[in-house]
Order: sequence, then structure tokens, then C-alpha cells
Amino acid sequence: MSASRPLLFLLTLVLALGIAACGERTRLERLPREAVVLAFGDSLTYGTGAAEAESYPAQLESLIGRRVVRDGVPGEASAQALERLPAALDEHAPRLLLLCIGGNDFLRRLGNAQAERNVRAMIELARRRGIDVLLIGTPEPGVFPSPPAFYAAAAKDLHVPYEGDVITEVLKDARLKSDPIHPNAAGYHVIAERVAAALKKNGAL
Repeated sequence: MSASRPLLFLLTLVLALGIAACGERTRLERLPREAVVLAFGDSLTYGTGAAEAESYPAQLESLIGRRVVRDGVPGEASAQALERLPAALDEHAPRLLLLCIGGNDFLRRLGNAQAERNVRAMIELARRRGIDVLLIGTPEPGVFPSPPAFYAAAAKDLHVPYEGDVITEVLKDARLKSDPIHPNAAGYHVIAERVAAALKKNGAL
């Protein structure tokens, strides 16, 4: 019996660690049919380069069968987005926030540290209100554009799901762009499909 005690202890420890790990997963609450999803950001959320009905929020609404509010302001940097987010949350009372912001910080060279602080503050603001968040990374311009590492770090630290590839992939494909920094309708459809897949993967659908 005594020889089995170390094994029993080890099994108990492994089980406890497994349970703790499950608690760290970035799961989303399932969205009821009547839930409101708030897509919040800049021109990528607004849908610059396509008709309103072809923006990614509009196409996402058709894919997931929930109301998706399009709240994007072209040209907006993360500091301005942070200022207006509380009013947007008050107005729309979403169950889920789709946060896609930062591209204008990079284009204007406002500094990644500022963008990171603002992105984290927006996630924390939503979470304090009991609103789930899906973070969508925006690439920095360059020879090999990709989202700065702070997006993934913020998502990990704050335990929110992260989609870090789709906008970069779309903007690398000339067939999916209306101009160098904006998708066309087909590009927004790809974004909507990828966001829908992330929602399903993380339990929202």
C-alpha cells in the first residue's frame, strides 16, 4: 500500500494541473440567438474598400445568425478608440466585442507601446463589464508585414482568444485588396469566415 502512495499522489497532481490548465483556456460564453456582437475598430471594421453590406461585420452577421453591429471609424488610432469605447458599450450592450485596432498607430508611427496600452485597456474595460472579447491583430507595414507581438501577449495575459493571421493573409493577396491597406468585398468575406471559425472554436457558437 505504501508503495502506491507516491503514484496516487502523482496522479492527483497531474489531475489538478489539468483542471487548472482548463481554467486558463480562452473560452467564450455561448452566444444566444438574441445576443449583440460589437465589431469595433477603424477602417478595417468600417469596411473601407467595399459596400456597407460587404464589410466584414455585415458578412459575419449572415454567417453566425446573430446581430453584429459595425462600429468602425476610418483613420482612428487606438487612443481615440479607447475614448469612445465606453459609450459604444453603453449604447449597444454587446455580449461579445470583436476588437480590431492599431493599424493607424503603425501607419502614423505613434509607437507600439501606446497601441499596446490602449488595446489592453479596451480588453480590460470590456471584461470588467462582463463582455467577452475576441482580439484581431493588425499587421505593421514592412517588407514582411505581420502583427506586432504585443497582440498575442495581451491575449495570453488577459485570457482572450486571438486571431492574428487573417488580415495579414488578406493584405498579402492582391485579389483580396481594394488598395494597399484595405480589403475588397472578397477579402472581407475571408475575414468574416475566419472570425466565425474562431468564435466556433472558442465556444461562442
